[in-house]
Amino acid sequence: QVQLVQSGGGLVQAGESLRLSCTVSGVQFSYYSMGWFRQAPGQEREFVAHIDWSSETTTYADSVKGRFTISRDNAKNTVHLQMNSLEPNDTAVYYCAKQRSGSYYGIRDSSAYNSWGQGTQVTVSS
Repeated sequence: QVQLVQSGGGLVQAGESLRLSCTVSGVQFSYYSMGWFRQAPGQEREFVAHIDWSSETTTYADSVKGRFTISRDNAKNTVHLQMNSLEPNDTAVYYCAKQRSGSYYGIRDSSAYNSWGQGTQVTVSS
């Protein structure tokens, strides 16, 4: 049984930083690419960042590029999202997700992922 357990998040002021973590169990973590999504109240879930299984390729939403960094530690079955220069528009529930094997959906499409973390609230005050 695949489990994704998230940690981190909280309430910060604009300009500050947070780090989210997601630990995966029940699957060979190093085989899978991982993503982060977020969902603000009343809005659809949106893509934030993606990292491939080897960490060679990372992809970001334009809205977070240059401020957020996705990384992974395959020895610890963990993926991180370092969020710097946070803005009030970054306020949302953040989710990590495991990409399906052989998915033909694009990495920005939530349908490309078949396991999700429980979500963690990030609130940025102005």
